[in-house]
Amino acid sequence: MIIVLRPDATKKDIDHIITKVKKLGLKAMVSRGVERTIIGVIGEEDVLRMRPLEAFPGVEKVMPILKPYKLVSREFRGKSTVVDVDGVRIGGKKIAVMAGPCSVEDLKGLMKIGKAVKKSGATILRGGAFKPRTSPYSFQGLGEEGLKYLKEVKEATGLKIVTEVMDIRDIPLIEEYADILQVGARNMQNFNLLKEVGLSKKPVLLKRGISATVKELLMSAEYVLANGNFNCMLCERGIRTFEDSTRFTLDLNAVPLIKKMSHLPVIVDPSHGTGKWELVSSMSRAAIAAGADGLIVEVHHSPEDAYSDGAQSLVPDKFKEMMEALAPVAKAVGREL
Repeated sequence: MIIVLRPDATKKDIDHIITKVKKLGLKAMVSRGVERTIIGVIGEEDVLRMRPLEAFPGVEKVMPILKPYKLVSREFRGKSTVVDVDGVRIGGKKIAVMAGPCSVEDLKGLMKIGKAVKKSGATILRGGAFKPRTSPYSFQGLGEEGLKYLKEVKEATGLKIVTEVMDIRDIPLIEEYADILQVGARNMQNFNLLKEVGLSKKPVLLKRGISATVKELLMSAEYVLANGNFNCMLCERGIRTFEDSTRFTLDLNAVPLIKKMSHLPVIVDPSHGTGKWELVSSMSRAAIAAGADGLIVEVHHSPEDAYSDGAQSLVPDKFKEMMEALAPVAKAVGREL
């Protein structure tokens, strides 16, 4: 349920409504816009139906949200959310590009990649310090050592850091180093993890599960917002279909669909979505044309020697070419790099 307040509603009016809602065992989430403040009420709403909320001071109207995802929905917030990552804004006119290796392997290589992607226009460095792998015998990441390498590259380049969190026990450690907490596809419905990153002050990048529907992705994001963290971004990274010519099927239908259903920024991962470096640039252009707010792309200085995902990683020169090719597409749809 959404409680829309009048423009002249006072702080006292808002506090009074919140107090009443909480006494009924419900949670009140306040969203302040330029012209209107609204209060989203989540929980078992039947207890509110007999209360004349329109009679409360400062209330203009009360609207039910019929969708199962409440805070994530366009009904709750009509204006698109812009996530501010310490000065890097994601969801506005400018397209955010996150780039870097799948796995953090060593400081020298990471520094080389970081400087290259920064020079080509990326603003965020991606790199896995903790790696979820299908095989228990594959490289699992460097852990805290990898996080320290990411921090060194950040200090040298000014790039922000996005890295994956797999375990609620690792959140405090990763928060010390990362600017964005990534929840990977395999953990999209790890509800305990979603609750914990929802309590974090760090922005969250939530990747769509391998076989998840858009609705399931939005419901997972609802866990993050319901625990207080509205700085959440959604990532389309390809889904499993019958097609086996590519690693996954990059579902670009999801981009405009999600933006119609939700106010959260949408990022596209063409590297995982295709699994083939030759397709990354074209799918990146298509993603921007479809309305994506950003890209997350794998870049490695020597893909044949990469510990993971070398086949889908661009070399720095190819990344530079991709960024140059993206600029006119972004301009054509009223965006910029």
